[in-house]
Amino acid sequence: MRRSELNRWLAERPDAQLRFVLPDGTLVPAHFHVTEVARVDRRFIDCGGTRRTRSACMLQVWVADDREHRLATGKLAGIVHMAQDLLGDDDLEVEVEYERGVISQYPLIGAERQEGLVLFRLGLKHTECLAPDRCGVPVAATAAAKPGCCGPGCC
Repeated sequence: MRRSELNRWLAERPDAQLRFVLPDGTLVPAHFHVTEVARVDRRFIDCGGTRRTRSACMLQVWVADDREHRLATGKLAGIVHMAQDLLGDDDLEVEVEYERGVISQYPLIGAERQEGLVLFRLGLKHTECLAPDRCGVPVAATAAAKPGCCGPGCC
């Protein structure tokens, strides 16, 4: 989901409560906080030697002991708006960073409305070979190899 779509979901029902649904179907506890809104820019070289860049809007979600805390969509919209100068005008993909044993990053892949609630669905990120032609790996093999290495000579 891109930032523009997130903003639409947040604006449609500014008094609705938010919940995040992890890829395994469990919910992030209802009393979570969004502690950061960031623009994350990565500059890297893939295993075939190609320079690449990726940028995302990252929401950091944290759970404290204040079990009565609830975050409404309007409040999150305000927090995202405060980060506008950092995020720029790019319509970035949105990811959520959350710690459950380990810190993980999840792409925001969808949303749905329920009674007084907006559920944001989180997906999984995977590693992959970005240069299968240079590594000698069939394209079908790179799609199936999660996680894995792209082959001899590049990893």
